Amino acid sequence: MKSYIKLLIAVVAVLAAVFVGSNIVLNNTNEDGGGRPYRVEAERIALKIKNGEDYNLGDYKYIKSVEKQSDEFESGDSDYLVKQIGGTLYRFDYSYHSDNSKAIGMFNICFIVLSAVLIAVLVLVYFRVIRPFRTISDYPTELAKGNLTMPLKQGRGGYFGKFLWGLDLLREKLEAQKKSELELKKKNKSLVLSLSHDIKTPLGVIELYSKALEKGLYKEEEKKKQIAQSINEKCDDIKSYVDGIIKASNDEIINEEVNLTEFDLSELIPQCESFYADKLRLLKIDFEISSYSDCMLSGDPDRALEVLQNLIENAIKYGDGKKISISFDREDECQLVSVHNGGCTLSDSELPHIFDSFWRGSNVGSNSGSGLGLYICRQLMRKMNGDIFAEIKDNEMIVTAVFPLA
Repeated sequence: MKSYIKLLIAVVAVLAAVFVGSNIVLNNTNEDGGGRPYRVEAERIALKIKNGEDYNLGDYKYIKSVEKQSDEFESGDSDYLVKQIGGTLYRFDYSYHSDNSKAIGMFNICFIVLSAVLIAVLVLVYFRVIRPFRTISDYPTELAKGNLTMPLKQGRGGYFGKFLWGLDLLREKLEAQKKSELELKKKNKSLVLSLSHDIKTPLGVIELYSKALEKGLYKEEEKKKQIAQSINEKCDDIKSYVDGIIKASNDEIINEEVNLTEFDLSELIPQCESFYADKLRLLKIDFEISSYSDCMLSGDPDRALEVLQNLIENAIKYGDGKKISISFDREDECQLVSVHNGGCTLSDSELPHIFDSFWRGSNVGSNSGSGLGLYICRQLMRKMNGDIFAEIKDNEMIVTAVFPLA
């Protein structure tokens, strides 16, 4: 902030110095420099006198009189110059004033106007950009510290309007996620306590029956068969509880909202292209997008872009680094968007598991990841009433997102 004020003061000082210096130079221009028009006229008259020709002073704009002079010159109020013609001195009285006051005035007006505009722009930048930015400069740090209670009061107007609005949305989302995490922790504790109690009962029964069988308390085969059946039933109960835990865990992995609406394919693909064109060029990976016919899709445009970005990121990670392409197809009132990458080293037996949560294939190598990317893509596509599938063809991995047509 202080540095900007210093810059503003320096700009004003420079403009003032330029203004004063320019006026000094313009007002002290040497009027006696060569090429003055009265000197030209005097030379012409002198040439006529030398040649004995007549001349008419009315034909000359600046020379007012021409007189022979003795060695002693008479002083006068007018400007004059002296020339020696044929051994005789002649006095040429002239009237010439280099009046550039209008030019100087125009320069001063233009300079003042431009300076005022420049200063006004700098002041406007201060009030519309610098000062608003100062109010939010510490905001990301506060978000990182977990201070999510104080909303931004800035509206959507101004140069930072959309940025501030986005920051406030981020704060609200982080705050909602924080509350959701707290609720999840409470829910998980309750779930663990409840399942511990529920599982403990059938385990106790199984333990009791197993000890009785171990000690040979039941001699009849029919009774042993009933006990084995009861043990199986209790095992099924435990299995159902475990399945419930797995389902609850998977359901909590993704809690993204999907706002179903309609959007054009021609809006989705250019966004994806602009996002990855430069990145893939730097990575020296050819990026090719096939031609397509525009159509109206049903879904969430933001989530659809998220899905395509995830597929391209996977293609960058696990492809051969040579080429990534996007192709299109139409099938059963659905628009298919496929992301291709070569160099697929995933086995056919692993392919059915790539959309499972926390699953990572044998081709991950040193690439980091959580094994949730494609799982989240599938969940998002299904929330948008679409689907996603993958296939390996000619050593090429092809992952296709299926969007319903609007």
